[in-house]
Amino acid sequence: MKYADEFRDPVRARGVLAQIEEAIDEIGATADAPVYIMEVCGGHTHAIFRYGLDKLVPEGLEFIHGPGCPVCVLPMARVDECVELAERSDVIFTTFGDAMRVPGTRKSLLQAKADGADVRMVYSPLDALEIARRNPNKEVVFFALGFETTTPSSALCIQQASQEDLSNFSVFCNHITVPPPIKALLDDPHMKLDGFVGPGHVSMVIGIEPYQFIARDYGKPIVVAGFEPLDLLQSVLMVLEQIRSGRAEVENQYSRVVPDDGNPVSIAACENVYEPREKFEWRGLGEIDHSGLKIREEYKRFDAESKFRIGYGKASRIVPEPEGCSCSDVMTGKIKPPQCAQFGKGCTPEMPLGALMVSTEGACAAYYHYGGARPELEPAQ
Repeated sequence: MKYADEFRDPVRARGVLAQIEEAIDEIGATADAPVYIMEVCGGHTHAIFRYGLDKLVPEGLEFIHGPGCPVCVLPMARVDECVELAERSDVIFTTFGDAMRVPGTRKSLLQAKADGADVRMVYSPLDALEIARRNPNKEVVFFALGFETTTPSSALCIQQASQEDLSNFSVFCNHITVPPPIKALLDDPHMKLDGFVGPGHVSMVIGIEPYQFIARDYGKPIVVAGFEPLDLLQSVLMVLEQIRSGRAEVENQYSRVVPDDGNPVSIAACENVYEPREKFEWRGLGEIDHSGLKIREEYKRFDAESKFRIGYGKASRIVPEPEGCSCSDVMTGKIKPPQCAQFGKGCTPEMPLGALMVSTEGACAAYYHYGGARPELEPAQ
C-alpha cells in the first residue's frame, strides 16, 4: 500500500534505530539523564505503543506524552453544559462518538441519552446540518470540538447554515488550538523537555510557521511527523540530530501530506467564522490565554452559547478533577499513566474516571490497550 507499507519496513526501521542509538551516545544521554521528547499528538502516542516503539528505542530517550487529544483536555464544566443542552426537550444534541463517554460531574452524554435525551452521534457536522433540515421544529446543536484539524469542517458548516438561513441550527464551539498549550508547557519550570514531535494532522491545516516560536524563543527543536513507525522514528532522529548539532529549528518530516504553508482554503474559512477567546480552560492545564476559538459576531445566531446563554461569561465554572484522578499530571508529562492510583482499577475504558481513558487518543487508553504489547514493527493484534 503506497505510503503505508514503505513506512513499516522492519529493515529500514532497524537502520533508523541504529542511527538513533548513535545520536543518543554522542549526546551523552543515559537512562538516568535521558533526552525528553514530547509527542504533542495523541495519535502519535497511540502509534508509539501500538508498534512498540517505546520498547525499541534505546535507553537515554524518554517519550513524554503531551496534551494532544481534544477530548482528553475537555473540561468537566463544558461536559456539564453539553448535558444541560441535551436534556432540553426542544434540543437534538449531535456529537462525535468519543465525546459521548467523557464523564461530567453528573453524567456523560451517553448516560444522558440513556436517560431519554435526544443525543445523536454524527460523523461530520454536515450530518448535524441535515438533521436540522429534517427537524425544523427542533433546535439542533452540534458539539464542535477538536484542534485545527476539525475546525475547518465546522466553520464551513456554519457558513452553509448561514447561506441557507437555518435558524434552528447552532454550534457549541469548543475548538482549541495547539501552539498556546505548548507555550504553557514550556513556561512551566517543572517541565523537562528537550524537543518535540509535532502534530501531523493539525499541521496539514495550519502548516509549520505557527511553531516557529518554539525554536526561536525557547531553543527547542520540533519536527512535524507522520503516523507510521518509520515516520515517528525518523522524526525522533531528526530531533536528536538537531540537539547533537546545537540547532533548534522547525522541520517537516511529513512533507508528503503537510504543506509548509498549510491549507489556505481551510485557514480562510476558520478566520472568517472564528476568533480567539481571551481565555479557555483545558482539563489538567487550567485556563490558557487565546487557546480557544469562539464564533464571530457575524455568525452569532449560530452560536449555541449565545442562543442558550451558557458558556464563558455566563454559567461557566472550573470544576476540579474527580478525587484520585491524575489526568492533569499525565497530560503534562509529570507521571506515566500506570503511576496513577486509579489506572486499571477505578478507571478503565469500560468505566472511565478521567478523559484520558475515554478517548481513542488518550495516553491512559494507549497504555491500557498496548502497554503489554511486544516490541514489534507490525501493529499489535
